[in-house]
Amino acid sequence: MSDEEGPSVEKTNSEDSSLPEQELESVEEPQAVEETESVDEPKTPEDTEAVVEAESVEPEPAEAPRPVDEEAIDSTEATVDEAVDEPTIVEPTIDEPTIDEPTIDESANEVTTVIPVVPAEDAPPTEVVDSAPATEAIDEQTEQFEPPAVVVPPKPPRPEFVQQYDTQQFEPIQQQYEPVVREPEAVAPPAPQQQPEAPAPASSRKWVKPAIAVGAIFAVAVIAYGVDIFTSSGKTPRGTQVAGVDIGDLTPADAEATLRAELGPRLVEPVAVHAGGVDSEIVPASAGVDVDWSATLSGVNAQPINPITRITSFFGSREVPVVSTVDQGALDASMSQLAANSDRVPVEGAVVFESGKATGVSPAAGQALETQQAGATFAAEWSDGGVVDLPVDEVPVTVTQAGVDRALQEIAIPAASGDVVVNGRDGKVATLGVDQIGEVLTFTPDGSGGLTPQYNTDAAIKILTPQLVSTEVQPKDASFTFAGGKPSVVPGVVGDLINWPDTVKELPVLLGSTASRATPAVYGPVPPALTTEAADALGINEVIGEFTTGGFEYASGVNIGLAASEIDGAVIKPGDTFSLNEYTGPRGAAQGYVESGIINNGRPDKAVGGGISQLATTLYNATYFAGMDDVAHTEHSYYISRYPEAREATIFDGAIDLQFRNPAKTGVMIETIATSSNITVRIWGTKTVDVASTTGPRTSPTSPNTVTLPEGPGCVASSGAPGFTVSDTRVITDHASGAEISSNTRTVKYDPVPIVKCE
Repeated sequence: MSDEEGPSVEKTNSEDSSLPEQELESVEEPQAVEETESVDEPKTPEDTEAVVEAESVEPEPAEAPRPVDEEAIDSTEATVDEAVDEPTIVEPTIDEPTIDEPTIDESANEVTTVIPVVPAEDAPPTEVVDSAPATEAIDEQTEQFEPPAVVVPPKPPRPEFVQQYDTQQFEPIQQQYEPVVREPEAVAPPAPQQQPEAPAPASSRKWVKPAIAVGAIFAVAVIAYGVDIFTSSGKTPRGTQVAGVDIGDLTPADAEATLRAELGPRLVEPVAVHAGGVDSEIVPASAGVDVDWSATLSGVNAQPINPITRITSFFGSREVPVVSTVDQGALDASMSQLAANSDRVPVEGAVVFESGKATGVSPAAGQALETQQAGATFAAEWSDGGVVDLPVDEVPVTVTQAGVDRALQEIAIPAASGDVVVNGRDGKVATLGVDQIGEVLTFTPDGSGGLTPQYNTDAAIKILTPQLVSTEVQPKDASFTFAGGKPSVVPGVVGDLINWPDTVKELPVLLGSTASRATPAVYGPVPPALTTEAADALGINEVIGEFTTGGFEYASGVNIGLAASEIDGAVIKPGDTFSLNEYTGPRGAAQGYVESGIINNGRPDKAVGGGISQLATTLYNATYFAGMDDVAHTEHSYYISRYPEAREATIFDGAIDLQFRNPAKTGVMIETIATSSNITVRIWGTKTVDVASTTGPRTSPTSPNTVTLPEGPGCVASSGAPGFTVSDTRVITDHASGAEISSNTRTVKYDPVPIVKCE
């Protein structure tokens, strides 16, 4: 009887051996159950009477035997209705009474149990029609007998007893018997009847239908999985994206075409980048970045086999990175250009003075772009579609805000609280004002986050000295006068100057004081650089070298006379070197020099201070014959007829100099005599050597070329002159013995003087 059927039907001893039609229609296909021990219920007197009554019942005549439908029996899909239409008569063999499975009366919440009575050994076979035989049992019997020869007697009614049970204790099960087929001529011995299997627990049967549903779902899923595998074969995995471009479920060729169409234009579009606190843009193609299409598509991979992955691909996407190619040189250049804009030097904490007030500068860390890592980051992320954040290194500061505050409160603010005063002679004072404190007091990092004060005493002396110079007596070197045609010593003067290092040594104390901020100037004697005694010992008493040149124009004469007065009386101590440019200083309009002729790039020209080369040539020849050592001199580029060949010199302020050294053990002095037409230079000292000059012949002559210039102030006409090569030899001998000390030859090549035409 079906589990879903209504109230159970009781069977009694009646001559009607057929099942009610209503019951037959509701019978379900039996299920195999495990064999369990039979329920041994105690028998009551009523049970005994039922057994006796059952034995006295005679069977009804059997119907004509019908062949068994083997195909119907073997088919596991046959219904109970078919079994009723063509019943198979079997003779059950029951060793002992068994208890029918309880039938649930759902409406009455009771269980009706049918207990069959065991027939006598010679009782006719009983027809089992109250339940359909198990499919497995029918299959086993039909394999042993030939269906056409079966003759089955009619089934007698089976007496039953009905017993009520609580439905909460039992679940209804269907009694199952093992049918036995008998031949028509002889009745086979009864086969032992299998013991009915115990009912399956209710907890296991309640999962049958869910299991069937799950199986069905699984089967559908497998079919869908196979279809999905088949339809997506040869295409990119569903949900695949590259740089936001969907290439899922496409053929490789279509996927590449889509990527080229979408990503190609991005290579020439600027990509926003962020480096620390600086925003900028970089064009990938200009930075040497391109797409490796083959490598990018190879990263898409084949269709996934994992069913979970395939299911989730319907609801999400999988991002595959772009593989880029890089021109490293172009990328490095792009990163360097970006670094020039993004890098920031740190702002160190400091204390500054502005308008006499001390203020603190708050520290701020700097930043430096990590160019190598930044290039790699840009190449990897340029295609993402967002701002590429490039890595930067923080450049730390060495001074903390606390260090700034401490230096400001403890040192800087007290230092700017008032002027510092130095008291000199005669009531004169020198003042270091609050607006000048910043020139004297500065701060440097101490390496521990703080600031160390630095006191610039030289700057303080420079500020204070001019204010008290009138209270000092300046030292004066001993000098020479030529009264009477012979040099005599003019005694030097010992100075009385302020000892500024001693005066400002208490400057830190003065700047840190808020009470007394004044100190006296410390004076002391200062001897001259050349004392009277030293001048007398120099041995400057005779002329040891002299030379005169002339033939210059008026403007040149002005400049020559001015420069000659600057070097007149110059003393060169033994071993010292004299420099004409250094001794005269600048020779410009501010010093009284005027414009005169010069040689500029091989041709005549004019400039302020022109003509001084004639003084240089005159001085060079005077020192030449005085036996001085030639340190540095330069001949003119082309020969000037008023100068001796290979024994002349030019000069230019700050570029070409004339230098010589005094090799003697006595000092020498320069005397200059300038007129409107010539210049004479004498070298005084103690004569120890004699000098002779020998000039060689001119060789290798060269012809001048012609230069045409626009007429005007910049054009100086010239008739030109040929060039040539010439040598000069100087021989130095000892003045006392006449022995040769040295012999040197100098060869000079003069360029031809160009023919200059002004048109």
